[in-house]
Amino acid sequence: MRVIEFREALREAMSEEMRRDDKIFLMGEEVAEYNGAYKVSKGMLAEFGAKRVIDTPIAELGFAGIGVGAASNGLRPIIEFMTFNFSLVAIDQIINSAAKMYSMSGGQYNVPIVFRGPTASAGMLSSQHSQAFENWFANCPGLKVVVPSNPYDAKGLLKTAIRDNDPVIFMESEQMYGDKAEVPEEEYLIPIGVADIKKVGTDVTIVSFGKIMKVAMAAAKELEGEGISVEVVDLRSVRPIDYGTVIQSVKKTNRLVIVEEAWPLASISSEITFKVQKDAFDYLDAPILRVTTADTPLPYAPTLIEASLPNVSKVVKAVKEVMYVSK
Repeated sequence: MRVIEFREALREAMSEEMRRDDKIFLMGEEVAEYNGAYKVSKGMLAEFGAKRVIDTPIAELGFAGIGVGAASNGLRPIIEFMTFNFSLVAIDQIINSAAKMYSMSGGQYNVPIVFRGPTASAGMLSSQHSQAFENWFANCPGLKVVVPSNPYDAKGLLKTAIRDNDPVIFMESEQMYGDKAEVPEEEYLIPIGVADIKKVGTDVTIVSFGKIMKVAMAAAKELEGEGISVEVVDLRSVRPIDYGTVIQSVKKTNRLVIVEEAWPLASISSEITFKVQKDAFDYLDAPILRVTTADTPLPYAPTLIEASLPNVSKVVKAVKEVMYVSK
């Protein structure tokens, strides 16, 4: 099977869907003439033209609103944010318009729109450009929130998101665009709301999503070398959450560590912790532990970034703690 980059998988997903349905268009800053800030949309302007690959001013509120209006009137926009940090400028359109239109219209208006772009930290970009907002958007009914961890999942999930009749928040990472993996040439779709067990194990479950899956997998590999068998669950979407897969894994391993690049208060890890203790309490042999970003704006200095974000050593320490393994 061929190996392609994460950005190429996203480009293929968008291009294949745009060839299939002429109501789909891409809009955002630098998506056309510059081929995308991260070259995700490279070559798409040449293929689809300026009416379907549209450069915008630096005005997220404006072009997000245009997208919501277009979706409400039968088109299927893909709105790219250069980073989801900038989506805060457009959050009124996302939360108060896109997410609520179907409910407030009594089902008369669907809003089939995808808001996509990179989330969380990307290396010494400091506080205003390094925030993980997955849990913010997941809090809002009416939205679906997808956070893929690899090129294969990204393509299948993005194609599904584009076909969905509800608004989908599709969150990537600047640090993943160059990642490579096997991706089939033939068409495939991955359903939203279905987690994937990336590694089977018996002693402890690690749950994560997005680029922090790299940390989870690296920690699992290190722990395997010490005789601890780790099962790693990739949520893939955080609204809806596949609680069933997580709980079944915990029933097998009896221990859970959740790894998330977000602040700890009201995080996805908080929600999963509640759900597991509610529905699988009798299966737990240790308290659930979370490894999150420090409860502070992300610093600029690389040493402080390392201290703030989840890393392999923190995850290994948490797993050993729930395993009651001496340090």
